[in-house]
Amino acid sequence: MKTTTETPGGDDFAALCRQAWDTLIPARAGYLADVSPHYDEVLHDVAQRTEHTGSLGKTDIAALVVWKRLSAQTRWVTDLMSLPDTQVRAVTERAVTAVRDHTVPRSEAARTGRGIIWELPGFRTGDALASAILTAAAPHRMAVYDRRVQHALDTLGLTLTPTPGRYGRYMQLIDDLLEHGAARAAGWTARDIDTALYWTGRPAPTPSR
Repeated sequence: MKTTTETPGGDDFAALCRQAWDTLIPARAGYLADVSPHYDEVLHDVAQRTEHTGSLGKTDIAALVVWKRLSAQTRWVTDLMSLPDTQVRAVTERAVTAVRDHTVPRSEAARTGRGIIWELPGFRTGDALASAILTAAAPHRMAVYDRRVQHALDTLGLTLTPTPGRYGRYMQLIDDLLEHGAARAAGWTARDIDTALYWTGRPAPTPSR
């Protein structure tokens, strides 16, 4: 039976997590070698501002839309931009507080933060931009989720379904990978794992003629 992130635990699941590191380690090295070290400057800038302000405003979200290479020509962007920035910050401030709460497990903090971000236009479905916002809020604790990450998880046999609460389960899966990685996981952060998954899930290069 295929082990999934919906039913973690047991020797089979632990073996899958350990085996995943055979892919994660070279993928992370490939990411660092091929992606410009300047690419994440936008994320870092937003994270630094959030560290001081404790919230994200419309300008911060707009920057992360560009960083994630998402389309801004959608109805939700109009709806979001129509809100006062104070209202947006009131929501994101609560989400920031949630993901920085170290009194609860990482997965629970992620699930709570994601539930709060849900209140804003454009965040009712999908986790890509929401995860970027939560990662900017707690860059040493949260991680980014997107289609490439999903493809990588499927490839590794760690299926993450799109049912409600996916982001919290994703962060639990990252904790499981860190736990079962043992010595190989030393020094790795959740963000390191998401970049390795992102690299693993990239489209296969087109063969040259």
